[in-house]
Amino acid sequence: MTRGAQAATIALAIVASIAGLYAMRFLAAPVALAIVVGLMLSPIAERLESRKMPPAVSAAVAVVVFILLVGFLIAAVAAPLTSWAGRVPEMWRELQLQLSSLSQPLEMVQSIRDEIRKVTGGSDVTVSVEEGSPVESVAVLAPALIAQVLIFLASLYFFIATRDQTRLTVLRLCSGRLLRWRVAHIFRDVEELVANYLLAITIINIGLGFAVGISLWLIGVPSALLWGAMAGLLNFVVYIGPITMAVILVVVGFASFDTFWASILPMIIFLLIHGAEAQFVTPSVIGRRMTLNPFLVFLSIAFWLWLWGPIGGFVAIPALLVFFAIARNILPGFEWALSEERRRQYSRLP
Repeated sequence: MTRGAQAATIALAIVASIAGLYAMRFLAAPVALAIVVGLMLSPIAERLESRKMPPAVSAAVAVVVFILLVGFLIAAVAAPLTSWAGRVPEMWRELQLQLSSLSQPLEMVQSIRDEIRKVTGGSDVTVSVEEGSPVESVAVLAPALIAQVLIFLASLYFFIATRDQTRLTVLRLCSGRLLRWRVAHIFRDVEELVANYLLAITIINIGLGFAVGISLWLIGVPSALLWGAMAGLLNFVVYIGPITMAVILVVVGFASFDTFWASILPMIIFLLIHGAEAQFVTPSVIGRRMTLNPFLVFLSIAFWLWLWGPIGGFVAIPALLVFFAIARNILPGFEWALSEERRRQYSRLP
């Protein structure tokens, strides 16, 4: 009974925590994203602080560098993306024209459906969907988006500026020496795992974006660099991002070429490049530092996407790394995501 009560209490605490994270997603999502980005920018601040720069100034410099990089990326893709957005009606007509070869099979399916309705006595059902005004939707969403961006930037600055103070405060709250030792190792492992993962995956995605952009440019796809940049950005969201990019390239191909096979060629090229990256490049780079269980990665992405949407998809893998950094310092014999050097260090511990 005692163990059952403890298990029930833990289960209720987990459910309550998930419900709390979902209810607080407006505030919790940008703060979590700021912590993840802050772990990636912390080496910049540490380098500046090693040259006698105050933490408040080094944090400001790191945030400004991040804003400039994001602004440069937005400026680079804004113009071609706006041009493609204006071509949406034309792209839709081209897509209908390319798919006209499927009209006969679709007409056959339609006739079969009509015959089934006659036999079963079914009747047509009219469904009307009332949509809100786009102007009204933008007016409602814009203030919330601006507020989340401000929360993200403020959280990012204060996290970088006070990261050492936060660590020392948490360590002072630990009563025993063993607990303090474990918490110190948790901080170290979280910073190492998340920073190394984000740095490695960022470099890989930049290379992927260049490879996709150049390949699409060689076959004559308009705005090839735009699609390369989008491929690199979407690849941060494992599984979901590449699927989304493949669908986008199918639409772009149908709008850019006349024949069916030429239209799906951009998608095929992207899938080949992404397959080489996923099967060879990423395992050879990240696999030296950690071993990711694909099933756990999929569950983490699905959970965080459900919980926080696109932001959740970005923080899913770092959140999984944080969880295992905590678990391997609490559970004996837990060596997931340890490098070979760190495994040897842990094996010598009593």
